[in-house]
Formats: sequence, structure tokens, C-alpha cells
Amino acid sequence: MNKHLKQLIDLSIVDKEIDAFEPQIEEANYMYDAALAKTSSIESDIENLTNEIKEEEVKKSKNELHLAELSAKLEENAKKAAEVKTEREMKSLQLEEEIAKEQITFANEEIERLEKIIELKKEQIESSKVTLEELNASLESVKAEVDEKLAKINADRQEVFKKKEKLLSEINQKGLAFYQKIRRWAKNTTVVPVEEQACMGCHMVIGDKVYSDVIRGEDITTCPHCGRILYVKASEE
Repeated sequence: MNKHLKQLIDLSIVDKEIDAFEPQIEEANYMYDAALAKTSSIESDIENLTNEIKEEEVKKSKNELHLAELSAKLEENAKKAAEVKTEREMKSLQLEEEIAKEQITFANEEIERLEKIIELKKEQIESSKVTLEELNASLESVKAEVDEKLAKINADRQEVFKKKEKLLSEINQKGLAFYQKIRRWAKNTTVVPVEEQACMGCHMVIGDKVYSDVIRGEDITTCPHCGRILYVKASEE
């Protein structure tokens, strides 16, 4: 096999190894990011529940104020009843009293309903706080685990980078420029094997002449369909 072709094959393998580190890094960071996101979500839930409780408290206060006003009105009507002189006035007072009592019943029921809602939301806050404490306690260990994984990944990546630097120092610059030009669009399929006389980049069958050139491996041969650099695995030569 042509020396320059062998170098490009080796370079493509190293580039694949380097690119493979990115998803590993993302996966490691995801563990900690997911824990942080969950913590943030619970904190947001607690804040929302707290604001909702304040709103319910305002509604309750308004009903309590209205209840006080109705009670005062009933007391006032009781005093007026002693001074009533006509049946018409008496009926008018009785109607006002009935309406006031209905409103008092409704206000009391509304206050009771609001108190239950407030109590339920307070219980939800307490439950969320417990969960939040547990998450915060585990965050440190998650961060330590993630840092350990990242340190291992970075160490491995540095070794691969060294391998690449060595290859780049030895590789033919013209061949390297050609490789980089293809890699800009082909990424990790810049150099691909030929299997059953088909390019494994575009999966198109190549002609006998091109296939023969690839098998000989005397020069760098590209796929006539997609332009990727071709080679034949040792077992298939």
C-alpha cells in the first residue's frame, strides 16, 4: 500500500477517535446538567407555589373583610328593626338580612375553600423542599463523578492528540491538504473502505478500473461518485 495512503488512513482513524470524545464529554456533563436542571425546576415550583399562596391569601383577606362588613350590616339592621314603623320597612329589612346571610354563608365557604388550597400548597412546598435538600446533597457527589469522568476523557484525548501531532509531522503536506479539503464536507467518512466493489461512503458501485487501482493501492484513489478517498482492507486485498 502507498505510504501516503496509509498515512491518510491512519489520520482518518485518529480523527474519528478525537471526534468520538465529544459525545462522551456531553454525556458526562449531561449527568450534572440534568441534576442542576431538576434542582432549578423544583426551586421554580417552590417560588410559583409561594406566589400562588400569596394570591390565595389576598382573596381570603378580601372575603374576610367582606364578611366583617356583612356582620356589621346585620348588626345595623338589628338596631333598625327596633325602630321600624311600617310593614314595608320590616319586609325591606328582612330581605336585606336574608341577602346578607346568604353572602355570609358564601364568604365562609369561600374562606374555607381558600384555606384548604393554601394548606395544600404549603404541604407541596414542604415536600418540594425535602426533595430539593436531597438533590443538593447529591449534587456534590454527582459533580465529583462527572469531574472524574471528564479527567479520564481529557487524559485519553490528549494521548490521541499526541498521536495526531506525530502523524501530521510525518505526513505528506500535499496529501494532507487534499484530505482536509474532503474532510470539510465528508467529516469522518473522508477515507472509506471498498466492500463488494462499492464505496462505503456513498454506497455506489465503482468501475473495474477504479476498483483495480484501489486494490493495487499504489496511488491515492477517490470514489468517482462522491470523491471520498478509497482503500481496501488488508483481508480483502
